[in-house]
Amino acid sequence: MKNLQTMKHSVQKGFTLIELMIVVAIIGILAALAIPAYTDYTIKSRVAEGASLSGAAKTGLEVYWSENGTFVDDSGTGTITSIDIDFFGASATYVSSVAVLDGPVIEVVMKGDTGKLGDAVADGGASGGCFEYLPARSAGSNIVWTIAGCSSDAMPAKYLPKI
Repeated sequence: MKNLQTMKHSVQKGFTLIELMIVVAIIGILAALAIPAYTDYTIKSRVAEGASLSGAAKTGLEVYWSENGTFVDDSGTGTITSIDIDFFGASATYVSSVAVLDGPVIEVVMKGDTGKLGDAVADGGASGGCFEYLPARSAGSNIVWTIAGCSSDAMPAKYLPKI
């Protein structure tokens, strides 16, 4: 009787080495999938700052279009000329500039060093890149905005904000 009780108590409790190795392997696989997705997510959130800051320029151009039905300037000689928008001053963390270019086209340029990730390689090419909002116009209707990378320093399409 004593042997049976001793045997019950001597059963070890815990995980085997194989079980622990499987858990470590699973965690490694999940980390390998999650880290790139998290990096893309943080870059997209930084680019979203540019989309947010360009909202005032888009609204201004939409109001001008709705009141005049055209983007021709008051003199009638050409389209609205370039305007540099500096309404955000030092509060922009990741955006270098927002400007309305001839056309009109709204150009958003990201800062070269976007902070915690460090450099352009770590930011996957979004650092220092730019994107443009292009108005699709037709008489008597609202403006529909499209988005594209700039001709120079275009960022990868996967980071462009959604319309």
